[in-house]
Amino acid sequence: MLVYIRESDKEKIICNVDEKDIAEHLRIRLKKEQEEKELKKKEKAEAHLYTIIKVARDADLVEQIGKEIYFDLVDHDKVRNFRIQKQLSFNTFKEEVAKEFGIPVQLQRFWLWAKRQNHTYRPNRPLTPQEEAQSVGQLREVSNKANNAELKLFLEVAFGVDLRPIPPPEKIKEDILLFFKLYDPLKEELRYVGRLFVKGNSKPMENFEKLNEMAGFAPDEEIELFEEIKYDPHVMCERIDMKLSFRDSQLEDGDIICIQKSSQGQSSEECRYPTVPAFLDYVHNRQMVRFRSLEKAKEDEFSLELSKQNNYDEVVQSVARHLGLEDPSKIRLTPHNCYSQQPKPQPIKYRGAERLTDMLVHYNQISDILYYEVLDIPLPELQGLKTLKIAFHHATKDEVVIHTIRLPKQSTVGDVISDLKTKVELSHPDAELRLLEVFYHKIYKIFPLHEKIENINDQYWTLRAEEIPEEEKNLGALGRLIHVYHFMKDPAQNQVQVQNFGDPFFLAIHEGETLEEVKIRIQKKLRVSDEEFSKWKFAFLSLGRPEYLQDSDIVSSRFQKRDVYGAWEQYLGLEHSDNTPKRSYAANQNRHAYEKPVRIYN
Repeated sequence: MLVYIRESDKEKIICNVDEKDIAEHLRIRLKKEQEEKELKKKEKAEAHLYTIIKVARDADLVEQIGKEIYFDLVDHDKVRNFRIQKQLSFNTFKEEVAKEFGIPVQLQRFWLWAKRQNHTYRPNRPLTPQEEAQSVGQLREVSNKANNAELKLFLEVAFGVDLRPIPPPEKIKEDILLFFKLYDPLKEELRYVGRLFVKGNSKPMENFEKLNEMAGFAPDEEIELFEEIKYDPHVMCERIDMKLSFRDSQLEDGDIICIQKSSQGQSSEECRYPTVPAFLDYVHNRQMVRFRSLEKAKEDEFSLELSKQNNYDEVVQSVARHLGLEDPSKIRLTPHNCYSQQPKPQPIKYRGAERLTDMLVHYNQISDILYYEVLDIPLPELQGLKTLKIAFHHATKDEVVIHTIRLPKQSTVGDVISDLKTKVELSHPDAELRLLEVFYHKIYKIFPLHEKIENINDQYWTLRAEEIPEEEKNLGALGRLIHVYHFMKDPAQNQVQVQNFGDPFFLAIHEGETLEEVKIRIQKKLRVSDEEFSKWKFAFLSLGRPEYLQDSDIVSSRFQKRDVYGAWEQYLGLEHSDNTPKRSYAANQNRHAYEKPVRIYN
C-alpha cells in the first residue's frame, strides 16, 4: 500500500512507537501470539524428548461410533492425548491419567493397539507389570516401531454395581475381550454398548442373558450376532454360529461383535437394511452426488444419496424419480473433469458404465459431480442415430439457420441433404444443396453424397449447407472453382501474419477472366456498397503469403489446373477490415463467429 503524507506531518507520523502508543487490546493480542509462537518453537525443538500418548476410553467409543465412525472402534486423532517426557516412568504417566480422568492408578489397565493384516486397528493385549515399570520412551519403542512419535493405548476401567471404578478383573489366557455394537434396523442406527470378557471355550448362546442386558433387551430376546472383520476394500461382516465356541469361531482379544434382534419375519418394507452386514455395506458405499444440468454446468441443482455399487439403471432411475420423469431412458449423464472443473466432452453411453464409481472416477481422482440432460427420445434410440448440427446459409437472405438432423448412423450425406430440404426454405424448388466442412473461416471439404455420416464430426468443425449456384453447375472445360476468403493482416506481428474472418465461399472463374471482371461478381454476391468495396484489396494467397493482384491480372492463371492436397491453402483473398459485429455460434461456443444473423431449430 502506498501512503502519501504532508511534509509538515513527517515528524509526527514517521517516528518511534513506544508500547504505550499501542492500544491495550492490541498489546494483549500481540503478546499472546508471541507466547504461542515461542511455545510452538520450543515444542518443535524438544519434540525428540517427548512422546505423545493417545488414550482411548469407553466414553470415546460411545461418542464416536454411529456418529463419526461406523467401522473399527475409534478415531485416535479425536481422543485425549498427553505429551510426556520419554525418560519418565509409565507409572508417572498413570498419575497424570488419574488427575485427568479421576481413575485411581491401581484401577487403570492399559491395552496396546495393533494394526492387523486386514488393516483394522484393535486392542491387542494388556500391558504387563514389567512393561509398566519401564520408561515411556522404552515402551513406545517396543509397541510402535512404525511411528515412534506416538503411543496409542486403550484404558480399561471396570465399574461395580454402584457405577464406581473397581479393580479390573484378572485376565487369564482363556479370557477374550470383545467389543459390542448394537444395530437397530428400524432406526438404521449403530452404537457402541460396551465390552465383555468371555471364556474362549464358551458359546454365544451361553452368554445370551449378559448380551441382552448389554443391549437393553429382555433376557429371553432372540438375537443374532455378527463379527465385524474388515471394511477395506470391501465390507466383511459374518454371522456368528451360536453353537460354536468363541475360540472355534476364531475370535480373539479386540474383536468386534455386532448385536441385533432376530431379523426373521422382517420385511424389506419395514426396513431397508434388515441385517448388520447390509447396513455396513450401505454405509461403506453410500455416496452423495451433486447433479447439475448440462446447460448450467456451474450450478448444483440437486443432490442424491446413492451407493457406489449402484448400477447404471439404478442411477438414472434415481435421477428420473427426482425429476418426476416417467422414462429413465431419457436421462443422459456426463461425467465431471476434476482438472478443468467442466463436463467431459463425451457423455456416458446407455449402460456404458457398470457402477456409479465408474461414472465418478477421473484418472486417480473421485468426483462427486454428474451432469444430466433430459432427452426428447430414449438414449438407446438416440445412440442408434447420428445427430448433426448443420448451419444452413440461405441463397438470398442474410441469415444462418441452424438445424439439428438425426438419422440412422448408416445414412449418407445424401440422406442428410434430403432431410434438410424438408426443413429449409429454398430459392427455387429444384435447388441442389451441398454440405461443407468449415473451420476457422476456411472451407476444408465438400462432402460426397455417398459418404457415411457415422464418422462426421461436428464438435470441432462447422457443417455448412448451401445451395449450389447455377453458374457452378455449368463451368465447362475451361472453368474452375476457387476458394475465396476474407482476411486482414495482423499489425502486431513483425512478419506478415494473415488472419481470416467471416464466411468463406466458392467462386466460379473462367479462362482469361480478369480481376476486374471477377470483382464485379464478388461485389454483387456479397452486396457491398461501392464506397466500402473501393477500400478492399485483392490478393492470391498460397500457404498464408499474399501476392496482390491488379485489375488487369488474369485470375485463373494463378490457380493450378488440378486439385491438389491442401487446396484450401490457395485462395483468392479479400483484404478489408472486419467491421461486422460477431454473433457467437449458439450451438457450440468453441466455434468461430458468424457475420449473419443466426436462428436455431432443434
